[in-house]
Amino acid sequence: MYQSKNPFTAKIEREYNNITDLELNNKINLSHTIFEDWKQKSFKYRAELFNKIAYLLEERKQQYGELITIEMGKPIGQSIAEIEKSALVCRFYAKNAESFLKRDKIESSAKNSYVYYEPLGSIFAIMPWNFPFWQVFRFIAPTIMAGNTGMLKHASNVPQCAEAIESVLLDAGLPKGVFQNLYITHKQVENVISSKYVKAVTLTGSNIAGSKVAELSGKYTKKTVLELGGSDPFIVFPDTQLDKTLNGAILSRFLNVGQSCIAAKRFIIHKNIADEFINKFKQLVEELKSGNPLDNNTFIGPLVNEYAITELDKQVRESINMGAKCIIGGKIASNNKNIYEPTLILNPPKDSPIWKDEVFGPVAAIVIFETEEDAVKLANDTIFGLGASVWTENDNIAESICTKINAGTIAVNGIVKSEPSLPFGGINESGYGRELGSFGIKEFVNIKTVSFF
Repeated sequence: MYQSKNPFTAKIEREYNNITDLELNNKINLSHTIFEDWKQKSFKYRAELFNKIAYLLEERKQQYGELITIEMGKPIGQSIAEIEKSALVCRFYAKNAESFLKRDKIESSAKNSYVYYEPLGSIFAIMPWNFPFWQVFRFIAPTIMAGNTGMLKHASNVPQCAEAIESVLLDAGLPKGVFQNLYITHKQVENVISSKYVKAVTLTGSNIAGSKVAELSGKYTKKTVLELGGSDPFIVFPDTQLDKTLNGAILSRFLNVGQSCIAAKRFIIHKNIADEFINKFKQLVEELKSGNPLDNNTFIGPLVNEYAITELDKQVRESINMGAKCIIGGKIASNNKNIYEPTLILNPPKDSPIWKDEVFGPVAAIVIFETEEDAVKLANDTIFGLGASVWTENDNIAESICTKINAGTIAVNGIVKSEPSLPFGGINESGYGRELGSFGIKEFVNIKTVSFF
């Protein structure tokens, strides 16, 4: 069963039954059948639909923003911004998909050689709750604009968001079956992946979920794109613009109450600026308002569920017991058991959960370094490799660091973020493949070579 439970009030809003195997099979068949027609549609036709989708998203952003906040607890201003960003990616691919997929002429031994980019068929997406619209639309826009059809298994705690996404697509005029929401169990996931009509799988989620989906996809020879966990370093050199850097630190760690794969989680601060940085960081954290996420002034709302807050508290307590120092926070809020106080942890041992595991909540680990070599070593001391940020006014240092850090995305003097025009993804246990940009739209097409001799 899919259950919509408000993380702040603990009220169950709605429940949805799982579909049967027969219903699932019918949806898979429809996805394949409609693909034969959809792939013939012109880019102009598809673009008009996606521009209409963007328009409806913006028109309904308050409604959908509140839905996000009620289902998974994100502060309302950030929820509305997520809807606006979803509209942005629709418009981006409406404008650029045709040029991205235009055939390429390649020099070869033949008289003429071309590379064509053709849709594959039905693509299956497994998506998380933390960005319940954006994660889905950054899959939908390039995949369907390329001529594929799509099916979604959304996280079981955001079923209303899943329903709303399918509804807005249909309201814009997308033919029934081109995109379908699937209320299915984890067991039924294999039914989808094993289908001869499903050509590829994309997942955003934990590295544990990713490894299971990769195993299934390998079993049935299906291409996968995986965007998994992260433990991004935030490296600060002494010549940084401190106020700008501190603002970036607050946003990068505490947006979405820290529940983001690309949030900065490990703050690596040069010794010459460490005391000032830590003191000012603490002051800013103290000013963050906690409370009802529907209140426009709230920055720290509830974590997504009781399990999340229990696991976070366990990570913090274990790290403190191992020798880490808690500067501020470190406990569940006294006035709401679903809110965790924003927390700064100094010098966590390298084998502590706060350092070595992904921390999905408002907790920042801080360590101090002396040399550039030390900073790189600390940054790469992780099983992950999603993003990183470097804060310095010295371009030579920045470029040197960027070539040495193991990550899919690096931001210099800015926070790591995903945006429509740039490829996004990770390495190591942060996954493989890329979303967004021209690279993302080509993940789920047949790259066909045709040579004329």
